[in-house]
Amino acid sequence: MRALELTLFGGFEGRLPIGRAIDLPGQKDRALLAVLALSPGVSHSREKLASLLWSDRGDQQARDSLKHALSRLRQSLDSMTPSPIVSDRKTAKIEVGVVSSDVATFGRLLSSGTMSALEQATALYRGDFLDGIGIRDPAFEEWLLIERQRLRQCFEEALMRLIGQAMESRSLSVATDAARRLLSLDPLREAACRALMQIHFERGETSQALRLFEGIRDRLYRELGVKPEPETAQLYEAIRQRRSGATPAAEGASAEVIAPMELTKSGPIHREPLPLPSKPSIAVLPFQNLSGDAEQEYFADGIVEEIITALSRFRHLFVIARNSSFTYRGRAVDVKQIGRELGVRYVLEGSVRKAANRVRITGQLIDASSGMQLWADRFEGGLEDIFDLQDQVTAHVVGAIAPKLEQAEIERTKRKPTESMDAYDYYLRGMACVHRWNREANNEALRMFYRAIELDNEFAAAYGMAARCYSQRKASAWTVDREQEIAEAERLARRAAELGKDDAIALCLAGIALAFVGGNLDEGMILLDRSLALNSNWAWGWLFSGWARVWGGEPEVAIEHLARAMRLSPHDPQIVNAQAGLASAYFFAGRYADASSWAERAVLEQPNHFIAACIAAASGALSGRMAEAHKAMDRLLQLDPALRLSNLNQLFPIRRVEDFARWEEGMRRAGLPE
Repeated sequence: MRALELTLFGGFEGRLPIGRAIDLPGQKDRALLAVLALSPGVSHSREKLASLLWSDRGDQQARDSLKHALSRLRQSLDSMTPSPIVSDRKTAKIEVGVVSSDVATFGRLLSSGTMSALEQATALYRGDFLDGIGIRDPAFEEWLLIERQRLRQCFEEALMRLIGQAMESRSLSVATDAARRLLSLDPLREAACRALMQIHFERGETSQALRLFEGIRDRLYRELGVKPEPETAQLYEAIRQRRSGATPAAEGASAEVIAPMELTKSGPIHREPLPLPSKPSIAVLPFQNLSGDAEQEYFADGIVEEIITALSRFRHLFVIARNSSFTYRGRAVDVKQIGRELGVRYVLEGSVRKAANRVRITGQLIDASSGMQLWADRFEGGLEDIFDLQDQVTAHVVGAIAPKLEQAEIERTKRKPTESMDAYDYYLRGMACVHRWNREANNEALRMFYRAIELDNEFAAAYGMAARCYSQRKASAWTVDREQEIAEAERLARRAAELGKDDAIALCLAGIALAFVGGNLDEGMILLDRSLALNSNWAWGWLFSGWARVWGGEPEVAIEHLARAMRLSPHDPQIVNAQAGLASAYFFAGRYADASSWAERAVLEQPNHFIAACIAAASGALSGRMAEAHKAMDRLLQLDPALRLSNLNQLFPIRRVEDFARWEEGMRRAGLPE
């Protein structure tokens, strides 16, 4: 029997063996067929399929929706006999050999690894996996995001391998096309830039080679504040010296060849090494999810976040924040490089396997300076034992790198945030949404945290994270009902502080919500100080404390706190929040040029960052950079058309009259209407 042909890169297309296109107008029907086609012959639990595509419905309604979708699929494929869709009361699958897809072919070609296979594989990647599928279901959105990231990473790695092989075989046109395609996806990918520089030089196009370097050098400084990798700078110098030492070759003429640069798999951008702190320092990398279910990624991430939090409670340790260590997810990066880039001595790697009600956590601790493994172990138990398993990992890590810490201190760091595993599961799902930082994810996070609170009304961290969602809403101009949201944020924050007297996370999140959303600066700063006394390693604690000091009229203290947050999380994807904080601190310190510089960095990082746009407008106006100020104000009014000078005092809880007057004047000069 001829196969059903599916095209899943760049959209969804299906063609029956008879040559006719599949008639599947429903997006969930298309998504269901794609999910089944990704693993032919594998039986999928009906329960999992229903919860993947209809997680916002009740169990029975979700199962009925799946039943009807499978029926529609069979009708659409009725020309294929027997039907390729096989199901029973518990499972559904698509038979082996009756479906082919560009994704499956892509994987097979990558496995071959030859230059010809890599060319074919990269040609198949016409766009993101299932591009255009817009199903508003949180479980499916998360699954789709993970699959898209995985396949895009495979595509980028394939381009890197193709560049390397093409350069080695002197197939310069192939290398050029691959490098340009890679740079269009990631303009900061220096290995691709080096390949193009080398090719331009070999073709006698020296000026173009030098311009490439200058372009990426300026972009790296502007967007990340870093210099190019040493290999890139060395190639630039070699080309520049050859050019100045001899008459430039005519465009297109042959040029003396510089030895090709070694191309490796690209990990995070190689930054200047950071100095090691005076105390033992560690980064915990994302653990591999070995559950065989991409939907469980949030669970593995949550376990790692809990271990990071537990380690950070030890004053004797320096612990890199979650957001920076997670930038290494899925990348083949040498541990020594990670140690240099994050400025840490130790790296913890591991995996999580969750099956039914059992959990297995493995971990290995590596000395980043030597690459030697210091410790490795496996911890296994029931789902109800998850907190004990996390504590065991923490205790073993601390025992390996800081043996002088007393066991009593280890015992004091242990806490069980909730007795309800269902509440904890909703909490982890909410945490995954918070880190995505968009309006839809914020709404979903709130739903998850409220559900966790329903299941355990004494879950302090869940109250704190729910309050955090309202802070995020205000910072992003997503507020719908200002008075109601202020009241709810204050209620959640006070409950978090009441329940979490020794919980640094609950106190910190309660503090920033009371200060920022509720305008209760004194009460909020007391909670933030208590949080930092309990855990001086938490980047969010220093970040939020810095913001509170900005509004409280202590800009120099704010700068110190924000700088400490950035050191604890040097490569944070949400570094825009610290950049905007520094811009604000410099603004209220009267250093408008510095404020403009940091605000511009923040806006480049995230053009829709509301507070960064505010400071960019005000600082630009007061420093005389009116074009930049007006541009920032235009963007600001797009984000919040209702913003006026008359309601400006609702944005920040600014304590000092002179600070507010300075800010109001800057916004007036930038063009904010009365």
